[in-house]
Amino acid sequence: MSTITETETLTLEDVLSNVDKERTLILFNDDFNTFDYVIDSLVEVCNHDVVQAEQCAYLVHYTGKCEVKNGSYEQLKPMRIELSRRGLSVAIH
Repeated sequence: MSTITETETLTLEDVLSNVDKERTLILFNDDFNTFDYVIDSLVEVCNHDVVQAEQCAYLVHYTGKCEVKNGSYEQLKPMRIELSRRGLSVAIH
């Protein structure tokens, strides 16, 4: 029995479409930051309104994480950096 391994060749179009792919900024629960601090950070950094920020804070608290913003990697990266600087646990997926 022989197996043939095929290698995938990426075209420039494949690479560019991956760069522009919509990503998600995810906020994770922690035991350090207060609800008010998280809410204020989401309002200031992600331009959430207060109700949206409160809903995200409760989702993070009860489920462990919440998708807080969608966009390109380039749009989300400065938000991730700032939220991390403020001590929040965030990642771009």
